[in-house]
Amino acid sequence: MTVYFIGAGPGDPELITVKGQRLIRQCPVIIYAGSLVPAAVLEGHQAVTVINSAELHLEQIISAMRTAHAQGQDVARVHSGDPSLYGAIGEQIRHLRELGIDYQIIPGVTATAASAALLGCELTLPQVSQTVILTRFGDTSPMPPGEQLADLARHGSTLAIHLGVKNLPRIVSELLPHYGPQCPAAVVHRATWPDQDWVRGTLDDIVERVALKDFRRTALILVGHVLGDTPFAESALYRAGHAHLFRPGD
Repeated sequence: MTVYFIGAGPGDPELITVKGQRLIRQCPVIIYAGSLVPAAVLEGHQAVTVINSAELHLEQIISAMRTAHAQGQDVARVHSGDPSLYGAIGEQIRHLRELGIDYQIIPGVTATAASAALLGCELTLPQVSQTVILTRFGDTSPMPPGEQLADLARHGSTLAIHLGVKNLPRIVSELLPHYGPQCPAAVVHRATWPDQDWVRGTLDDIVERVALKDFRRTALILVGHVLGDTPFAESALYRAGHAHLFRPGD
């Protein structure tokens, strides 16, 4: 018996991996995050038990896994996005280890990747930014030492900020000294869902633009010069005359 932590992707049912979809259709027990995972992701399942974890607390979720284990039934534990990023699977894994229950993590498409696709941009550009920092705004869950936004902003890297849209004015105030008011920014609401929407602007006007849209939750904040028209160099990989293993030089 195995508990499979499956990343359902950002919302579009077609963005789940083939492996994740196969396991959902095979496992006799499904526990899914109903507040963030669309029902269409579960289409074609043959499960005898389907549980919406949005209605449960941690102990109840573990109890359901323990029951499935006793009955020798594999569990598809379906999370939104990629389960290893803000998926709260660490606490579940801790219990499973204590209980001696096997588990596997099946990666999923992240909200960051989906948002970049919607915006039609690359998050890493030569001589602009080669680093992407995925973080969150520490409101109800304080950030560890050294991970305040101001600490991360000093790098000037591309930032993907989760769970922070309701605190956007505070976020912008912390980023402005490091990125400047003309730094491009975007907020993507419910990426790849039927009601997806987004706003592009700069740190100088993004708060006002988002207020007009009234985004309150399920939104990702992206900040960085890769989102604008900053000149960048071409990559060495495809540069004529650059030799490598698959394109040897003359």
